[in-house]
Amino acid sequence: MKSINAVRFGGQEVLPLIEGGKGVSVSNGVSAGHWAAAGGVGTISAVNADSYDEQGRPIPQLYHGKTRRERQGELVRYAIEGGIAQAKIAHDISGGRGRIHANFLWEMGAAEEVITGILEGAPGLIHGLTCGAGMPYRLSEIAARFGVPYYPIVSSGRAFSALWKRSYVRSAELLGGVVYEDPWRAGGHNGLSNTENPLAPEEPYHRVVALRKVLNGFGLQHVPIIMAGGVWHLEEWNDWLDNPEIGLIAFQFGTRPLLTKESPIPEAWKQLLLTLKEGDVYLNRFSPTGFYSSAVTNSFLRGLRERSERQVAFKSAAEGVFDTPVCLGGRGREVFVQAEDVERIARWKEAGYTQPMRTPDDTVVFETLETARQVLADQAACMGCLSQCRFSNWSQKGPAFNTGQRADPRSFCIQKTLQEISHLQDVPLAEQRQIVDHNLVFGGTNAWRFATDPFYANGHIPTVKELVERIMTGR
Repeated sequence: MKSINAVRFGGQEVLPLIEGGKGVSVSNGVSAGHWAAAGGVGTISAVNADSYDEQGRPIPQLYHGKTRRERQGELVRYAIEGGIAQAKIAHDISGGRGRIHANFLWEMGAAEEVITGILEGAPGLIHGLTCGAGMPYRLSEIAARFGVPYYPIVSSGRAFSALWKRSYVRSAELLGGVVYEDPWRAGGHNGLSNTENPLAPEEPYHRVVALRKVLNGFGLQHVPIIMAGGVWHLEEWNDWLDNPEIGLIAFQFGTRPLLTKESPIPEAWKQLLLTLKEGDVYLNRFSPTGFYSSAVTNSFLRGLRERSERQVAFKSAAEGVFDTPVCLGGRGREVFVQAEDVERIARWKEAGYTQPMRTPDDTVVFETLETARQVLADQAACMGCLSQCRFSNWSQKGPAFNTGQRADPRSFCIQKTLQEISHLQDVPLAEQRQIVDHNLVFGGTNAWRFATDPFYANGHIPTVKELVERIMTGR
């Protein structure tokens, strides 16, 4: 295997190994600090990070505002305080080694206000900003204000070209690198375009070569590309090293850092990772962001998939094949469906799925009374964690502060499920397993390799230092 050369990030030579950012409260100050201490780039998540009381206990993120706008204000305060706390923890652990980056989603609620507040409250502790999940045109402006390098996350050369021409060209000196996140293989939210087939993954090599050509065309030959998504053994990427078509290259690891002693995820989540099989991670489009996302197939995802399958189209008046009247809801409103759907509706109701819930697409899904009530309660409790949310129809843009669309019951409250699964440390293991099975578990498509990689044999969970040393051997 070719030698793995150091890369200069944020004014310091570091290993070309970056910890991928994972919110909520998954990439925290402890994991990031240890990754940086090992000589790489640690990443704290700026998405609703934990803050602590005087005894060092996480402060529960509870919401008391009567309106969504009021609750979003509370969420912003939690996020800023948490981001500052995690930056300080990472700084203390790293001891000045490596670099610390902060990762945030452009489409998260009040993204600019949150990251600005964190940078103001933790001056000098964050050495880079990574941002994706949208087109973060103003990322460079925030970076320039604080003199911090920025690392946009893109999934194509065309996306970077648009960002560069619109805004990044004005802050070229602070562009520290460009993260290419494979839209088929990365965990979390992915940047698949409407023209790309989610079931037909493309090899990343030619896409990264195309990105490099775009960078070179703008005179950015010196800017490293950070390969993210699907990276496991570096020896599998040997042809990318010292390759003029690729240029300067570093690698981001999002999934592997989940399974370390310093990783804050609960024990049941770690044990689950050790049992996954190829294909257990499911690229789906249930997220309230509207983006595709990769997550572990469990009862939570199966429930969302089955809910969407219990779905029929309808018309308010007879029209074409929609010629069969049925009565829906407690008031018995008459609508018209296709004749073939009447029997399906009857079967669903007989099985207990008696509650029709309208979607924005002139369809209805059928759920149990208990689940339907929970969906409505979650929608009403929306705290504006996204800039706009298809599950609750929230939008942070006034004057209406909604998307103008009907709230979509086929989605879910992402803030609720991510908070629940990431705060189980004091919960008995058996109960943890149940909670993990019934909540969203993000993961890259390579997560099944934990079960086959000899490094994790007999349930071995390494320290971050051990993992970084292992990766540097090529494995």
